[in-house]
Amino acid sequence: MEERQPLTVKALTKYIKLKFDYDKNLQHLLLKGELSNVKRHSRGHLYFTLKDDEAQINAVMFASAASHLTFVPAEGMQVVVKGHITVYEAGGSYSMYVKEMTEDGVGNLYVAFTQMKERLGAEGLFDARFKQPIPTYPQAVGVITSPTGAAIRDILSTIKRRFPLVKVYVYPALVQGEQAEASIVSCIKQANEMKLVDTLIVGRGGGSIEDLWAFNKEGVARAIFESKIPIISAVGHETDFTIADFVADHRAPTPTGAAEMAVPNLPDVLKHFNQLNVRLNHNFNVQFEQKKNQLAQLSNHYIMKNPHALFEQRLMHVNQLNDKLQFVLQDQLTKRKAQFATDYHRLIQFNPMVKVDSSKQHVAFLTQQLKALMSEHLSEHKQNYHVLLTKLEMLNPLSILKKGYSVITDENEEMITTVQSMRVGQIISVALDDGTVKASIKEIQPSESN
Repeated sequence: MEERQPLTVKALTKYIKLKFDYDKNLQHLLLKGELSNVKRHSRGHLYFTLKDDEAQINAVMFASAASHLTFVPAEGMQVVVKGHITVYEAGGSYSMYVKEMTEDGVGNLYVAFTQMKERLGAEGLFDARFKQPIPTYPQAVGVITSPTGAAIRDILSTIKRRFPLVKVYVYPALVQGEQAEASIVSCIKQANEMKLVDTLIVGRGGGSIEDLWAFNKEGVARAIFESKIPIISAVGHETDFTIADFVADHRAPTPTGAAEMAVPNLPDVLKHFNQLNVRLNHNFNVQFEQKKNQLAQLSNHYIMKNPHALFEQRLMHVNQLNDKLQFVLQDQLTKRKAQFATDYHRLIQFNPMVKVDSSKQHVAFLTQQLKALMSEHLSEHKQNYHVLLTKLEMLNPLSILKKGYSVITDENEEMITTVQSMRVGQIISVALDDGTVKASIKEIQPSESN
């Protein structure tokens, strides 16, 4: 069996590069995608990642081509690029070398970021009135980030260098991927429940917009807003902005900057304390000299030489006040007595018993008059009653019956006054003084005058 000679890495990479270079399909490409991780070199070269929902490719646009761009490429832009694919031999990676680039709208992630920012901003999550101050001299600082990333090393080394007196609690969290949102939210809630720290740093190192996307999640934003512990957001680099940066109480451009913001610089603190100590000693000496001079002045005052003079003046003043008080009291007492006498005489005049006796006499007089008037009116009414009764007796038709007269009525109890109104066989009632009889008409004899 023939032994095959192994290739060197360089030879293999060169072979692959030749394959790329001679493939016509890879030499004149039009590629559409979303810009991510855009970086501009100091010489004008443009490095970025072109991606879609399922894949991404590194790309470079050299200064000669980038200088002809009519817009500024930014994170999240949707673009169409023209160029070719080649292999970078030293790194063993392939990239797209872009010659032309045109805008093709805004990328999906950037649209989602903008919509989330507008909605949460309208709810007030970014308002300055909700921002909490960072303690000047914290006793403990909490850090929520990946325990293995560069960010935690930068934060811990910076805190140790600046203020080694502070305690640091690390809350390990996932900062990338589908589980990152729940992990960050859980760490924020845990720190608030444990109440061990004065300040929280939440963040991670730099990366593409996809890498930082966990800090654009609504759950993380609301957890930061609801935190009772002040939070410093430290996500990515200085040019990276996430929703967490807007909601947090303070934003740091980098994790190192967050550590510098969270704790003071110990040499500066000591220097400040020394300055305060000098000022305190100076002010104490000044105050001491002032009080010493005041004491000397008071010691030489004539009152201190003869303190009885001050007592005598005060005693004289007290006597004057006592005399004035006695005069005022006596005057008030005299006025009160006179007023009392006046009120007493008025009370006697308006004694209710006097009014009651007078009212009783008046009532007795009115009673007698009422009785006399009632007797007089009663006699008059009795006399009138007898007169009217006599007239009524005279006018009463029934009183005629006592003289032998009678009253005749028919079956309907209607009075019969003439013979002509009767008929033979008619039943009539004859009312006499002592009763009534029924009779039947047998014969009618009219008066000859009729």
